[in-house]
Amino acid sequence: MGCKGLVSVGQQLFRRKVVDCTREDSRLSRCLNTFDLVALGVGSTLGAGVYVLAGAVARENAGPAIVISFLIAALASVLAGLCYSEFGARVPKTGSAYLYSYVTVGELWAFITGWNLILSYVIGTSSVARAWSATFDELIGKHLETFFHKHMSMDAPGVLAKYPDIFSVFIILILTGLLTFGVKESSMVNKVFTCINVLVLGFVMVSGFVKGSVKNWQLPGDSVNNTTNTSHEYNVTQEEIPHGAGGFMPYGFSGVLSGAATCFYAFVGFDCIATTGEEVKNPQKAIPIGIVASLLICFVAYFGVSAALTLMMPYYLLDPNSPLPNAFKYVKWEGAKYAVAVGSLCALSTSLLGSMFPMPRVIYAMAEDGLLFKCLARVNERTKTPMIATIISGAVAAVMAFLFDLKDLVDLMSIGTLLAYSLVAACVLVLRYQPEQPNLAYQMASTTDEPDNNESVSTSESQAGFLPEEEEKCSLKVILFPQNSDPSKLSGFIVNVSSCVIGFLIVTICSLAVLGKDALMKGTTWAISLLVIDLLLCFVVTVVIWRQPESKTKLSFKVPFLPVLPILSIFVNIYLMMQLDIGTWIRFAIWMFLGFVIYFSYGIWHSEEASYSAPTDAERSTDNNTDSCK
Repeated sequence: MGCKGLVSVGQQLFRRKVVDCTREDSRLSRCLNTFDLVALGVGSTLGAGVYVLAGAVARENAGPAIVISFLIAALASVLAGLCYSEFGARVPKTGSAYLYSYVTVGELWAFITGWNLILSYVIGTSSVARAWSATFDELIGKHLETFFHKHMSMDAPGVLAKYPDIFSVFIILILTGLLTFGVKESSMVNKVFTCINVLVLGFVMVSGFVKGSVKNWQLPGDSVNNTTNTSHEYNVTQEEIPHGAGGFMPYGFSGVLSGAATCFYAFVGFDCIATTGEEVKNPQKAIPIGIVASLLICFVAYFGVSAALTLMMPYYLLDPNSPLPNAFKYVKWEGAKYAVAVGSLCALSTSLLGSMFPMPRVIYAMAEDGLLFKCLARVNERTKTPMIATIISGAVAAVMAFLFDLKDLVDLMSIGTLLAYSLVAACVLVLRYQPEQPNLAYQMASTTDEPDNNESVSTSESQAGFLPEEEEKCSLKVILFPQNSDPSKLSGFIVNVSSCVIGFLIVTICSLAVLGKDALMKGTTWAISLLVIDLLLCFVVTVVIWRQPESKTKLSFKVPFLPVLPILSIFVNIYLMMQLDIGTWIRFAIWMFLGFVIYFSYGIWHSEEASYSAPTDAERSTDNNTDSCK
């Protein structure tokens, strides 16, 4: 009985969601087009990262080499974006990475992914609201900071912010109200603000290259470290701060990587496009195009603005809270700071809207599946929006913006998002090598608008093919030289095991590279040997996966260069996670503990998929036409 009980629990934890994408009905309003998605992705991504974060990272982590930090962060985001694009084409439903994980690797991993997405969106909303408040306060002369610091100071360094930001709470509540009115109205406001933002960033890039000097990328170490920050004019703290060795990489390549882990936050936002699957007119094509186009636009903007910023002004004089207005003040273009302020407020508004838009939709998807409380899945009949989920998520974000500081919020957001991105990449890797499944858990969306009868017949034949009369035997020859051109149960199992092994090896390599960095730099024998062995094993396992037959399911977009690209995405994401400090990991562990309490006390018992556990696969496949979109 004990073994049966463990097997039953395991089946509950890893049961997969059945989705029928041939059904077009949705409780949400299907009114967005490709341009709406690109505007949503650009608007939600080009926010605090370019107007606030660039100054802090350039000054404290990377110096002028912040452009390389943004390049590395962009690489991680593009790799993840391609994986999201394939799933957006495959599963055009609301839920983003949460739904993708549920369909592929099971309920427990799906809950972990969804819970981390909620963390990312809540913190994204809170941090951008604080950045909006700080930018507005800078524009009016820091009267708000002075008032709150004087009358409402919170003395809890390292835990809470220096003062509660009431203004940011009002901003979140206003946009929460806007989102409850409807998707189309929110999208129109987003497009107007995004266009203004892009125009202002273009002005910043041109101005920086005109007024900047390459000498600021070649500062000698003597002059940098002999400088004491005593200037009130540029709002720089009066203290002696080590500014690195000067030059293009004053803090070395480790500083560039540390900066990349923080700069990654600047690219968080494109995944909100993947949550709109039930609100887009042609999701299979619009979602991949929207993700790739928005990431490309954002990278060009971040690269250009960070280059312009460090060309205009020495990196060690940058204001970490409001770098662009002070950079224009430094080059004697004081009037330009007002244009920058307007652009930054528009950018932060769209970024705030982009953070708040997907948050209630992920909550709605999880609640509809029974993993969160059912009341959160109610949709307003008039506006066709998940109103209760929108209001509650806005309230939680407002509380966090009220209490916590920007930098602490950003790091915690990055770790949750990186984990979600890693799981999506792993899901793509697993999914492409699985046999066609009769319960539609794997084959969901094709490029044709209407189902083809001939295709369904061939699918049935392939399903019969992957259940051979004689069970395949596993051997080295079968692993390296599979005879079938289509995936089988054995080849799918080989890829599943190989993916787990390669995940463990990547964690080992990244831990060694970050925690054992000193040993590697000194050339210690044990560290070098362990790294070489891990890399060789990674190569062997990658070759094993590559040799397995791929699924031939037709999709409007597929990730290229399998299995290398998803594995590279997982590696970059985990490496960036390892760059974050221990305090961030502790806060993350607390958040995950709260999530597991909710899942094991409520979600596992109220899951919609639990109702499918009794019938056989054949019965489930016949019920798909009516029940599989729950």
